[in-house]
Amino acid sequence: MEVVVVGAGQAGLTAAYHLRRAGLEPGTGFVVLDDATRAGGAWQHRWESLTMREAHGVHSLPGMPAPEAQDDAPAAGVIPEYFAAYEDRYGLAVRRPVRVRSVTAVEEDLLEVRTDQGTWHARGLINATGTWQRPFWPAYPGRETFRGRQLHTRDYRAAGDFAGEHVVVVGGGTSAVQLLLEIAPVAETTWVTRREPSFDEGDFDEETRRAAVARVAERTAAGLPPQSVVAATGLPLTEAYRRGIETGVLRRLPMFERIVPDGVRWAAADVPPAPEHQRADTILWATGFRPALDHLAPLRLRGPGGGIVLDGTEVVVDPRVQLVGYGPSASTIGANRAGRQAVRSLRLRLGF
Repeated sequence: MEVVVVGAGQAGLTAAYHLRRAGLEPGTGFVVLDDATRAGGAWQHRWESLTMREAHGVHSLPGMPAPEAQDDAPAAGVIPEYFAAYEDRYGLAVRRPVRVRSVTAVEEDLLEVRTDQGTWHARGLINATGTWQRPFWPAYPGRETFRGRQLHTRDYRAAGDFAGEHVVVVGGGTSAVQLLLEIAPVAETTWVTRREPSFDEGDFDEETRRAAVARVAERTAAGLPPQSVVAATGLPLTEAYRRGIETGVLRRLPMFERIVPDGVRWAAADVPPAPEHQRADTILWATGFRPALDHLAPLRLRGPGGGIVLDGTEVVVDPRVQLVGYGPSASTIGANRAGRQAVRSLRLRLGF
């Protein structure tokens, strides 16, 4: 192959579209490998009650407008159907399920992509594996002693699973807030974050989003692990969030000191406003994700700062590798632009 694309979410499909426009044929000039059993990227795994009204950053793929769906339609159904129709319309012939095990440099101008379904060789790689496969679980003293349930955002399915419980929700992002508002009517909740949440009453217009992407890009250019785009924008103060603040559901407490068998405990210095101890049935970690890049480890792309230095989407230490869905393109705000840029960079380098 000229190019292997790893991942068929928003960024991967955008890259495949532009590879076709550049004259490469699916299956002969390039191949898209995806580890899911069906189309949809991470959207197919979102919780059942996440509606199109609540879903953030749903952008059209190039050449095919996103469907007009009812606000209360489940995003986990609408978006995967859209992605599947897109793959069919442009004949992208995504290979799935295929899990990439490793990518190594076997010659000066050739990369070897080993998978559980065979091996591909290519002159270029567009990596679009996103973050869903790597949920982040922070380490806290006593976590292994907790007798209740510990779940991550990616494990969440429905509020009814927590009926009658006390749930401690950890995390200061959009997912934490959405889950708190959904769980609160059926369970008691406690919200804890490391930092005071930042609610923004301003308009989240295109200029605001572009500024957030630029801040994340500055980190990747410096070789630092990327901050998420969502973290850079803050929390929009919607009417639902405002009601949550007024009713006390979104009353934030500082991070607990340790986890104990029946709940969580704060240090004496944190009291008040936190209680000294809070009993809990479930701890729900809404603590985000990290880029799924373990298969790229043989290429030694990370710098001393722990991140991967990028020039746009191009990895500076190995320009054959393009990262989309990483850093400034880790949301649909930047995914389309990144897919197009990755193909342009490889065309200039490889001459196809």
